[in-house]
Amino acid sequence: MTNRVQRRVLLTGHLGYVGSVLSPMLSDFGYCVTGCDIDLYQACAVAEMPASIPVSTADFRDLSVDDLGNIDTVIHLAGLSNDPLGELDANLTDEINYRAAVQLAARARAAGVRRFIAASSCSVYGASGERWLDERSKIAPLTAYARAKHQLELALLEESKRGLDVVILRPGTVFGFSPKLRFDLVVNNLAAWAMTTGRLHMKSTGNAWRPLLHVNDLCRAIVALIEANLSELDSPVLNIGFNDLNLTVHELALELLKHLPNVQLAIADDAEPDRRSYRVNCSKLKQLLPDWCPSRRPIAVIDELRPLLNNGWLTAQRFEGPDLARAGHLRQRIARGEVSRDLRAGRLSPDRDD
Repeated sequence: MTNRVQRRVLLTGHLGYVGSVLSPMLSDFGYCVTGCDIDLYQACAVAEMPASIPVSTADFRDLSVDDLGNIDTVIHLAGLSNDPLGELDANLTDEINYRAAVQLAARARAAGVRRFIAASSCSVYGASGERWLDERSKIAPLTAYARAKHQLELALLEESKRGLDVVILRPGTVFGFSPKLRFDLVVNNLAAWAMTTGRLHMKSTGNAWRPLLHVNDLCRAIVALIEANLSELDSPVLNIGFNDLNLTVHELALELLKHLPNVQLAIADDAEPDRRSYRVNCSKLKQLLPDWCPSRRPIAVIDELRPLLNNGWLTAQRFEGPDLARAGHLRQRIARGEVSRDLRAGRLSPDRDD
């Protein structure tokens, strides 16, 4: 049996939406965890953050082979985390989410890291409509974020041929409570609108399919994949989610409304169909992890957000504004000179062009 205390895990993005849930879970399972995160969204914490852990270096772009020398497993979550952030600067998205991540993988291989687990995204499937998609389905990324993730996948597959034990995660659309809560995710966003305004506000027509999974379930999958035997897989790419939690946004809205009395559905006047639509088959993960099943459905978000609503903290102005909305918050920090345009803390004033 593996002695997990001897497994040293480097977790990039440990202060983010997923990382702040995953970090204590890894510790609870007996792993020795080191973090790496520049904490771009330090003001977005909605609850007490987990106990601090040792930090190798703040920015994963600065990690060297020597920094990785005693690491057994790298879990790489850091980067620009969604389409709006990816569109702020497509070149920077390519640099961080693709090129710097590939550099990290190459250095991990050189350092003798045993396993490299990297977060890609189901958004790489693009506009796929109602047909079911598995890991062999055609890739058609539509955004800078999705294109960078696809390029990362291709490069990591090359690294696997050079000897690095790679696991590529394609998580569905994550939802649920985290100390670094995000409201730019569809479940969290719809529930927050409904609970703060009495109107479940849909910005699209609701046509798009989304594979949904709770943040705790994503973290459960990552923990399981640290030790899982992947030798019989046809490729190291895995959709992360549940087949029965593929819902259209409209179906999701109706499910939430069943548990929110006196809330009305409100579709924006300028609502248009969302081209990003993917219905994802997660049977491969189920075969690898036979007991894999969802711990929580989307309606769990209602109870998870209720304490923030009851204490007056949660308002539409807050979660839609720069206090919490990731893209707006990042623009604000850049404008203040707290973060440079290349997303390195405090390196440039907001007025410089160099």
